[in-house]
Order: sequence, then structure tokens, then C-alpha cells
Amino acid sequence: MRELLGRISALDPQAGDAVKVITYFDRLHGTGLEPLVRGAAALSGHPAALTDPARALSLRALPDGRLTRTPLPPPDPAWPTATAAGTALLWLETPAPTGPVLDMVLERAAVAVCDHLERSPAPAPPLAALLTDPGRGEDERLAAAHRAGLGPTARRAALAPHRGPVRLLAPGEDPGTDRAGLGPAMPIADLPASLADARRALRFTARGEGADPGPRLVRAEHLGALLPLADTVAPGDAPPRDVAALDRVARTSTALGLHHSTAQQGLERVERLLGWSVRTVPGRLRLQVALHVRRLHLPD
Repeated sequence: MRELLGRISALDPQAGDAVKVITYFDRLHGTGLEPLVRGAAALSGHPAALTDPARALSLRALPDGRLTRTPLPPPDPAWPTATAAGTALLWLETPAPTGPVLDMVLERAAVAVCDHLERSPAPAPPLAALLTDPGRGEDERLAAAHRAGLGPTARRAALAPHRGPVRLLAPGEDPGTDRAGLGPAMPIADLPASLADARRALRFTARGEGADPGPRLVRAEHLGALLPLADTVAPGDAPPRDVAALDRVARTSTALGLHHSTAQQGLERVERLLGWSVRTVPGRLRLQVALHVRRLHLPD
């Protein structure tokens, strides 16, 4: 095999590299998912990742072999991706076009991942994930709730944490101290809507310390008409004028130490930087909305 590979490489280096990739992943057959993700990263020279929400999988490997299992955001649209076993997604963290060798790495890794996952059936999803999944039929969700001892009139609230799985809380249950958004309590059939509101509320949360002050827990019901803002403002969007004004105030306050001024002088300087008065009801309302929109523009 080595002699054949040498001849192929001499005739066509790219073909030789492709054969090396195929041989590499053939040798990893049956070794598990971690070696496959590490192999994709090592061969490509770029970080490689594998996620599968149906199996609660989240793996990311660096080219030097280091691997993490923390939850991952969706891949950048510019990165090459491949699906496996229906619900798994494998990608390389490098902009396209990637070239034939990297394409082969991704393809062969995906084939190996698919083979492994098809021999390892996905476990049943946690009850909270099933009951809040809008892709499941209402009958399926109600049947699962019944098996868990929850009738159709039982009310639960979806809790969307900043990290970790979705939870369902009974009315009045303590949500804990983790950073999270809490949806309204709803009947079992409406829990996907509760989770959607919880995820919107999560966008308004903060770390609650240092340079990111603010509430760690935000209840969707308390946001009222502000809640739909989460559907229209995305992190990284160009900020509107009022948010840019708040950023100017923050930068100037840090540079000049406005806290040393008298209250009156400080307020006047803030109003000049903002461009509007905060001593009127409309002005205070405008400031509050701008603060919420600024929070939605910040990355997680």
C-alpha cells in the first residue's frame, strides 16, 4: 500500500494526498467520535467541530489535538460543513473555498461520523427538550407529558439558560442563580411558545458583574412590549443613533471620570453627549429603550 501511495503521489500530489486522507480515516474506523474530530483538525490544519442536538453531542478539536466538549454556537456561514446521520453537523473553521484536500478531509470525516452514529442510536431526548420542541407534534408532546405524570392542563414555564439544557419550572419554582431567560407559565401544548419567549428574554440578560452589569435572570412577562425587540436586533448589527450616543457617554465617562463632577454638572454633560434631555418623561423612556437595545447589540 505504501508503494502504491508513493507512486500515486509522484504522478499527482493532490491525488496522493486524497488517498492519504482516505487511508487515515479508514484506520480510525470504530475508534469513536473524538479521534475522528481530532483527525479532521489535524489533517486540515484548522479547528474542526461536531454537533448533534439529538444526541447532545458537542465536540471541537484544535489541530494540536486539544479537544473540548462545551456547547458550540452554529458555524459561520462561510465555513465548509457536512451533515451526518440526519442531525449531526461537522465543520472546519476556515473560509471557503477550501480546495480538494480539505474537501476530502471533511467528506471522509463525515462518512466516518455517519457510520459511527448509525451504529449508535440516538437516546430519547430529555423531557423538557421534547415538550418545548416545536418540531414535535402536539399529540407526541402530550403523550410524553402523560407518561411523565403531567396532564394537559398542567402549567410549566420554560427556562432558557445561557449555558446548558432547557428546564421546565412549576409555577413559583425557584429558577436558581444561573444566567437565564424565563418564559411565561403555559399549558403543556403551548410550551414551545414559552421557550421562544424565554430565549428572547435571555437576550436581555447580563453577566451581572464588572463591565457587564445587569440582571442575570430576565422574565419574559416583565419585558412586555420590549420583548419583540429581540427578534429585530441582532448582535453585530450597526447600532442606531441612540445606542451610539450611549457608547459615547460610556467612553467619555471612563476617560474623564464623570463621577468626580457634581450631580448637576454630570447630568448636563451626559445630556450633551446623548443629544436629548433625560429629565423629562419621554427622555427617560427613550433612555430606557436605548439601554435595552444596546444590550441586544452586545455579543453573548
